[in-house]
Amino acid sequence: MSIARFWRETPRRYNLGGSKCSICSTVYFPPRSVCPTCTHHRRSIGKMQPLQLCGEGEVFSFSILQDAAEGFEMQVPYVLALVKTVEGPMLTGQIVDVDPAEVEIGMPVHAMFRKLREEGRAGVIHYGYKFAPSTAEDRRPRRGGSNEPSPVTEPPEGSRAPA
Repeated sequence: MSIARFWRETPRRYNLGGSKCSICSTVYFPPRSVCPTCTHHRRSIGKMQPLQLCGEGEVFSFSILQDAAEGFEMQVPYVLALVKTVEGPMLTGQIVDVDPAEVEIGMPVHAMFRKLREEGRAGVIHYGYKFAPSTAEDRRPRRGGSNEPSPVTEPPEGSRAPA
């Protein structure tokens, strides 16, 4: 992946930025510009609103992988799960900070950002979301007194690399 593309995709990658259709209220991750749920897709053009997912959800399904994909050899066994977010979208991610034998369907989890890989010793470091078990403390209401998602925010001006 080019460095320019990497920086352009930063808001979605590091904010769990999705989109919400202002017609049918369906939430998508990654964001979409057209809602496939609406009867007449063209009606949703220009009506998709950016939305920040809160990162909370529960394990919908999972697998414990014993044979690692390239780059994950040191992590076996590890859990790969489908996580149903509180906003609705289903995300695929690794479950971390828990013994794989303790993971179960319905387990509450929250997203966190972790290093995934780096391109050589002096290359770009790639981070991504993974999920960890939630405690009662993790599920307490956030800023503003609710766990409602907030609009996606762009990085501060000057912090993005040129395209």
